[in-house]
Amino acid sequence: MQVAVLAHDSFPDRAKTAVGLLRYGDHEVRALIDRENAGERVVNHLPDVQDAPIVASMDDVPEVDALVIGIAPIGGAFEESWRADVRAALERGCDVLSGLHDFLEDDEEFAELAAENSCTLQDLRKPPEDLTVAEGTAGDVDATVVTTVGTDCSTGKMTASFELRDAARERGLDAAVVPTGQTGVAITGWGIVVDRVIADYAAGAVERLVQIPQGQDLLIVEGQGALAHPAYSGVTTSILHGSAPDALVLCHEAGLEAIHGYESFAIPPLAAYVDIYERLAAPISDASVVAGTLNTSGLDDDAAAGAVAEYGEAIDAPATDPVRDGVPENVLDAIL
Repeated sequence: MQVAVLAHDSFPDRAKTAVGLLRYGDHEVRALIDRENAGERVVNHLPDVQDAPIVASMDDVPEVDALVIGIAPIGGAFEESWRADVRAALERGCDVLSGLHDFLEDDEEFAELAAENSCTLQDLRKPPEDLTVAEGTAGDVDATVVTTVGTDCSTGKMTASFELRDAARERGLDAAVVPTGQTGVAITGWGIVVDRVIADYAAGAVERLVQIPQGQDLLIVEGQGALAHPAYSGVTTSILHGSAPDALVLCHEAGLEAIHGYESFAIPPLAAYVDIYERLAAPISDASVVAGTLNTSGLDDDAAAGAVAEYGEAIDAPATDPVRDGVPENVLDAIL
């Protein structure tokens, strides 16, 4: 499928979905829409992903099948400054995919345009209607189940999940990511966005997800939020218990000392954070933190290498920056 990705005023640092699609998606991205960087190319900002021209609006986009909202703002609200681009896409007969909490299909103008032009509004965050509470059966899955967990939101859990998948496949294993967020769902075309699920059913939704793939050697469950986060710890707990993992991978950002947006809440010492995750998992599974990933994007190569080494010592497990250095054998061995 050929797509355009909307990332106004947010690319690349605040356009998680856009970056995820460019790095891991199978879709051909024909244009990135960002008025702030129009006239440039993706490669000017991210050299290691699929390249595409950056344009100012949907009017500048070549023929595509769909427009993807590539921004995942806190709270998931639709920004009215995006309306003209969504309207233009629908008028051209393009489907529109959105991972926002504000469902586009509930917008009267968009719904009418979609009907008139025979296209689809796909609200990726809309959960299935037949979800139930967990039954405690996720531990029966034959595959090795690994869940990525974080010290905060946006510490690289989704990135780590796909990098681990790719490394396992290179070793000849049948591996899959279990998507629990809008970006993972946009990349893979399946999954459930757990932060939109009724709290009673959230663990059950994850339990269902880990039982969908058949014949896999390794399932990497994409984590969300963080246990020490004052707002998002609930979804983290649901994924941790619903996936009943065999192992955990802790994801962190180099230099991060406080919860982003909640700076009065310090991130616990890393060794203590490992213990928190393992103790909370313990009633459901005996999973331990067997490896770590570190986002070192703000550091030069020498500083990054030192930070990764220090991080591995702090969590007492092999560690890597999977984007900068890939997934080395010792990290994958620890997970398997």
